[in-house]
Amino acid sequence: MPSLDEPPAGESGARVLLHGLRLIDGTGGAPVPDAALLIEGEVIRWAGPETRLPPDLGPVRRLGLGGRTVCPGFIDTHVHFALPGPAGNPLQGLSELPSYRTLKVLDRLRVTLENGVTTARDLMGLDAGFRQAVAERRIPGPRLLVSVTMLSQRAGHADFTLAGGIDGLALAVTFPESPRSLVDSVDEMRARVRELVAAGADCVKLATSGGVTSPHDRPEWLGLRPEMIRAAVEEARAYGGLPVAAHAIGRPGIEAAVRAGVSSIEHGYALDDGLRAEMVDRGQYLVPTLLETTQDLDPARTSPAAYEKGVRWHRIAQESVARSAAAGVRIAMGTDSGLAVGHGRNLQELGLLVDIAGLTPMAALVAATRDAARLCGVDGTTGTVEAGKVADLVVTDIDPLTDIAALGEPAHILAVVKEGRIAVDRAGVLGGVLPALSP
Repeated sequence: MPSLDEPPAGESGARVLLHGLRLIDGTGGAPVPDAALLIEGEVIRWAGPETRLPPDLGPVRRLGLGGRTVCPGFIDTHVHFALPGPAGNPLQGLSELPSYRTLKVLDRLRVTLENGVTTARDLMGLDAGFRQAVAERRIPGPRLLVSVTMLSQRAGHADFTLAGGIDGLALAVTFPESPRSLVDSVDEMRARVRELVAAGADCVKLATSGGVTSPHDRPEWLGLRPEMIRAAVEEARAYGGLPVAAHAIGRPGIEAAVRAGVSSIEHGYALDDGLRAEMVDRGQYLVPTLLETTQDLDPARTSPAAYEKGVRWHRIAQESVARSAAAGVRIAMGTDSGLAVGHGRNLQELGLLVDIAGLTPMAALVAATRDAARLCGVDGTTGTVEAGKVADLVVTDIDPLTDIAALGEPAHILAVVKEGRIAVDRAGVLGGVLPALSP
């Protein structure tokens, strides 16, 4: 228990020493038994074996964690908070006011954070206002990175135009004032990327292949002409080096995206050995979204064509990703939560990275922490438990190296700390020594 002469519990800026814990720091190094963490305000000041603690810590509140495991807060590099998951139909947003849709997003943000994801990259749907509200702690949620929308040519994966000319994506998924999704020339692409920069996008999302749920295309079709992809990458690099994520399922879309120099291939189901080698040489990431491939679309809620596409391509995906990992392609965790996958189940992806992709448990943890942070460009802030990083932490009662799938169960996420503040403490293990995240 903390002693009486230490600073009051829960004060912002107070110095707290968590000790008696097992540390998996996200770097890929061996776990540290009997470890300690010194947290000051939002920041980790020291991390390592308790026996090596500096002798001159000064005033500090101490709390033992009884041997429980502490990991970095996890990062999901591919989510869609504007989509309802299997609980609803994405097009129901056509009959809802944006204010009502916003309130539903708030609950999805909260449940995702409380189940262990402290940073998330939304790859179509949310605008920069959500990011600002989370950053200012007006609403609880993971640290947000937003693409705002997804770009494709007409009859591509971003074209959800309904009969009668209604733009389903603009009215049901993205928020008012967001740049439009459809581009049909190189000049339009350059202008649209600049619009996204002005709208506060942290990255650019392209649909370089067709998709499963989109009504006018197929995954094996090219969703953007190569010259348009190259233009988007050039503009993104010119404006601060923004990462470019490419939704790419079939081979033509993957090939065009890889050779244009995108940062990541999202899905990548039809990768072959030649393209895998190119990705390794270029240092490009694969975000395999395996959790989404285990959830076939509900035939009662989707068209027969979309259901057939999903069943076929999900099987291809699960056969492909292990070969990509074995070839040395960099992997970052992403789930595609919001489509067929419900929000808050993100960490189930970790077990699939082991069981399907063939990663070791430690490699899966790194894919969801350090490497995901590198892909998103936030590795200077988060992704590992090291001095100087913000205190984004997950406390669990299981050993992720022997039972990684259990991290997908909320009951095993005992506590989540974001920026040195408690987002959730299900088991009361933190004893109120850190301030609460919520206002």
